[in-house]
Amino acid sequence: MSRRILLVNGPNLNLLGTREPEVYGTATLADVERITGAAAAELGFEVRAVQSNHEGVLIDAIHAARDDCAAIVINPGGLTHTSVVLRDALTGVSLPFAEVHISDVYAREQFRHHSYLDDVAAVRVVGRGVDGYADAVRQLAALIP
Repeated sequence: MSRRILLVNGPNLNLLGTREPEVYGTATLADVERITGAAAAELGFEVRAVQSNHEGVLIDAIHAARDDCAAIVINPGGLTHTSVVLRDALTGVSLPFAEVHISDVYAREQFRHHSYLDDVAAVRVVGRGVDGYADAVRQLAALIP
């Protein structure tokens, strides 16, 4: 079995560190990738990271993960609340995945309370800041034989 985890960050997460720091903190996307990679390495995994503001790019990356990844950690950003096709891609590849949100979506606008992924995600980490990515890796690793 592969010892690789796909890290997927969706729309606007390239703006981490500068976008609404009062909500998302000051850590950058590079920090997220470093934190996730370090947690994975501690458990004998490597990470391949992708970020895109385009839904199709994310779906293509998820499809490709089927060939060489054991799991997926995803922060779908705003696609959480809108994308049935992202859900279909994740369930279609039959890999365990963790849904991560930096902010506490339940303490924000009502529309953010709904996730198309929550009932199919193996792991959910919400409101733990960027450290939530490391938590997600650890929880997912425990599910991988």
